Amino acid sequence: MNAIEIEGLKKTYAATGRAPAKEALKGVDLAIPKGSIFGLLGPNGAGKSTLINILAGLVVKSAGRVRIWGFDQDVNPRQSRAAIGVMPQEPNLDPFFTPRGSLDVQAGLYGVPKSKRRTDEILRLIGLEPQAEAYARALSGGMRRRLLLGKALVHDPPILVLDEPTAGVDIELRQQLWANVRRLNEEEGKTIILTTHYLEEAEEMCDEIAIVNHGEIVTRDTTANLLARVSDRTLVVGPPEPMAPPTGLPAGIRVEERPGGALAFTYDSRKVTAGQVLDAIREVGVKVRDVRTEEADLEDVFLALTSDGAGAAAGAA
Repeated sequence: MNAIEIEGLKKTYAATGRAPAKEALKGVDLAIPKGSIFGLLGPNGAGKSTLINILAGLVVKSAGRVRIWGFDQDVNPRQSRAAIGVMPQEPNLDPFFTPRGSLDVQAGLYGVPKSKRRTDEILRLIGLEPQAEAYARALSGGMRRRLLLGKALVHDPPILVLDEPTAGVDIELRQQLWANVRRLNEEEGKTIILTTHYLEEAEEMCDEIAIVNHGEIVTRDTTANLLARVSDRTLVVGPPEPMAPPTGLPAGIRVEERPGGALAFTYDSRKVTAGQVLDAIREVGVKVRDVRTEEADLEDVFLALTSDGAGAAAGAA
């Protein structure tokens, strides 16, 4: 059973004033396995927020079918909504509530009886026990983001959506947040859906990734397979003494200078081996003191799949 099944999902925002109608989603099909950490990536305006808001029940779709934890969103809206918790990108906290009060009120909105509320447990999980009785307006930005995560957990949903959860937080807090997310996934079996602009986070955290552009899924694969799609490799060579980039290299090998006098030789690993590149480097007179390799990361895949016309995507919500 999949945690989420989406078929033919479309959303068109009606024209307003001088702004024309906007087709934010153009027939998205997507299945997200139970128990996975799934990345949903795309440039600004690609349609990610619209997709998440439809899952959360905040935006009404124009067409298509959505099933959340086996519940059809049109047939069982309350059950489907209860199966998902969303940590929003923008803070939506009442400044006059304490963290404890915010969690209790949120639990009440979901109909969680007082005897089954996990307020103290959640405060420990998000590291806000010492601030449990402080007003939300007195919390730091990082603490507020942790409280948003806590609010998403009050009804113990099997699916957790994190929308840009580490935007604007420091490295230490980011690491704490991801440790908590891994624990929720590994120990409690929660399905995690992540949107982020920090591609290194998606590369490290996600089992699978779907990339959205212009309101469509342009690719969906395991993180390892996506990284394997980019065939460029780079040999970074440190010559004994600084030298200008050599000329006369075979076609398909590019060279550029790096700080500190290193030379970076980039090649297509499908056509040339690292050994052949080293032979070519020596033949043009480059002496090798040390050498290291660099492989593509998720940012390279992302740019390759979205850079063509990414600016046009700004018209989508």
